[in-house]
Amino acid sequence: MQQQQYDVVVIGSGIAGLSAAVSAQENGARVCVIERAPAEEAGGNTRHTGAYIRMKSTEELSDDFEEHFAANAGGYLEPNLVSEAARDPENWPPLLKALSFVDPNVVSTLAEEATPTLHWLEGHGVQFFKLDVPFPTSAQPRIVPSGGGLALVEALTKSFQAKGGTFLYETAASSLLQDDDGAVVGVNAIARGNKKLQVRGAAVVVACGGFQGNAEMLTRYLGPNSLNLRTMSVGCHYNKGEGIRMALDIGAAPCGDFGSYHASPMDPRSKRAGPSMYMYPYGILVNKEGRRFVDEGPGEVDETYERVTRRIYAQAGGWAWCVLDAKFADVPNQAVAVRTEHPAIEADSIAQLAKKIDVPADQLECTLAEYNAACVEGKFDPKGVDGLATRGVYPAKSNWARPVDKGPFKAYPIISSIVFTFGGLKTDPAARVLNLQGDAIPGLYAAGEAQGLYYGNYTGATSVLKGAVFGRIAGRDAAALAKQ
Repeated sequence: MQQQQYDVVVIGSGIAGLSAAVSAQENGARVCVIERAPAEEAGGNTRHTGAYIRMKSTEELSDDFEEHFAANAGGYLEPNLVSEAARDPENWPPLLKALSFVDPNVVSTLAEEATPTLHWLEGHGVQFFKLDVPFPTSAQPRIVPSGGGLALVEALTKSFQAKGGTFLYETAASSLLQDDDGAVVGVNAIARGNKKLQVRGAAVVVACGGFQGNAEMLTRYLGPNSLNLRTMSVGCHYNKGEGIRMALDIGAAPCGDFGSYHASPMDPRSKRAGPSMYMYPYGILVNKEGRRFVDEGPGEVDETYERVTRRIYAQAGGWAWCVLDAKFADVPNQAVAVRTEHPAIEADSIAQLAKKIDVPADQLECTLAEYNAACVEGKFDPKGVDGLATRGVYPAKSNWARPVDKGPFKAYPIISSIVFTFGGLKTDPAARVLNLQGDAIPGLYAAGEAQGLYYGNYTGATSVLKGAVFGRIAGRDAAALAKQ
């Protein structure tokens, strides 16, 4: 078996892995990055994302940054344990350290290190700008790197290679190597042709994403309906979950909601990366039976699209139709609301539309009649929450409730995409992976979606930032460990 020796081994070359690799390199380490994809497709999810960041500028977070994490901290937590979290982390009982919940110290570190990390990325040639219209309606601001996630991948790859870093492309890590004291000292890997390889180092950073590209793990954790999910980008298919699995195999503590994922509405016909569909607040959503099943306008789109998408996923086949009428033409920013290259299915009447989309015509006509009768007079404001709600129909629609009654009518198919999975590894603020006793596993770090942090509703536009922040921290700490 071939063996290679480095100071730090990084698994994955998305934003988390590249941040860890460059950071370790800057701190004097010889670094190897193991990447399943070929060079031209490397970068995982990051390569294909717009890389939205939940900040007002590179200097200022959104108003609800830490509060949103706190509101989605991990279910009904045991009060006596949670009260211990107010103490100094060094004095936490082991049970609390290993508990699957959002560690406030990890969130605080993410908040505190956001600006320094973005400035660090700027130092590698990345430019950021404010996104004026990220969604049809938005509660919180967004900034983005010029060129999206691909710009992050290209900038950090260039820096890493310029300093002599090593990439092992088309190579997948399979298990962790430990010494007699339990410290992680490298990985077993599989190269092209199923050839075995050992890559050793004083530390390993797991940064190879979640398990959205692994059908077996999706079925195990999300259930058989996961068959109806489609990945948001081709990059998702490289995320097979082995980074999480191999750490759990040596006793790492889990964190994050293993039974959930970041959901986004998408057009299943589209070949694009990220064909998100945010027009539904201006019409109605019906399932294959032609029935409404959700409040289409519960609030600002950026804060509610995930909960609506989950309801779509719960329908038969995980499928819904968004039905609109001619008045949708008055809605501004349609390029933001409809991100598919495919046109809507159109018809002059509801009965004709029902036939085209294979929905029972009598039921769809009944659904529209009930919904239209429940709409009331009021001011319609497509740019913000307008309170224009239905009355006397279930489910209610809380905003943007106008009758769908003016032909021609159109329909778009919508399913739930899976952007990334929530389940991952428990870490401390230094990105060190903790075991089930709450102790740091020497030599093992996690960043990006392999680092579990999300429960319930995703704190939108934080995943790329989380990967960069904790990747940079992990690389720096790993390099210091290698020097020892």
